[in-house]
Amino acid sequence: MAKYIESAQNRLVKRLHGLKLRKNREKEQVFVAEGIRFVGEIPKDWPVECYVVSASYAAEYDITELEKRAEVYVLTDHLFADVAETENPQGIMAICGRKEYDLAEMLEKKNAFFLMAEEMNDPGNLGTVIRTADACAVDAIFLSKGSVDLYNPKTLRATMGSVFHIPVFQNVSLDEMATELREQGIPLYAAHLQGRQYPYSLNLRRACAFLIGNEARGLSEEAAALCDSYVKIPMPGQAESLNASVAAAVLLYEVVRQRLIPRQN
Repeated sequence: MAKYIESAQNRLVKRLHGLKLRKNREKEQVFVAEGIRFVGEIPKDWPVECYVVSASYAAEYDITELEKRAEVYVLTDHLFADVAETENPQGIMAICGRKEYDLAEMLEKKNAFFLMAEEMNDPGNLGTVIRTADACAVDAIFLSKGSVDLYNPKTLRATMGSVFHIPVFQNVSLDEMATELREQGIPLYAAHLQGRQYPYSLNLRRACAFLIGNEARGLSEEAAALCDSYVKIPMPGQAESLNASVAAAVLLYEVVRQRLIPRQN
């Protein structure tokens, strides 16, 4: 049975305000999914602690299906708007648990396909990269220390639900990860302006990993030195660089292109 909340002093209301801060999300190991589409993307096997809906949402939609899965709390429209992250909230959010993934299992995948990022700071860019990686069937994403929080509300919205489909490892040591890849025989390619070959000349049907840099600075010298080879994206026009999420998309889709084309005898 749904529980109705009308007071701003309610413990859940205060908790939702607190979860807007990274330190509280980290402490509780949860995040908030907000919006009809985003909440609808939550897989059946994903841990959901509770649903929070507005009074208007509860009046318009059948919430009994939500009640079968977790506790449902109904807030007044004013309270819901106050705890929501979006300017025009759709009336539904869920407090979700986080999933842990096995790195060793990821590394053992046949023809593994990984993406690494150094200090990606823009939440919209990160969310777009995750969504693109999901579309390209990337096996896992590794974010270095200093990257924006995966569970930042803006990042989550930009993933359009892809955060539920692809393993993302945070606060990764790029040095240690490069060593792991090397031990598995997986080449690591850096998207770099000093690259002397295009990605189209690589054999990407086999296991591979790409490393992209910070939106403003690109890759640091230390990170670039961890890579087996530099690759460059052709830019015959006058632009000197590409947005990080666009560069990632170009590289990832070259892997998709190669793996879709039948092998030539």
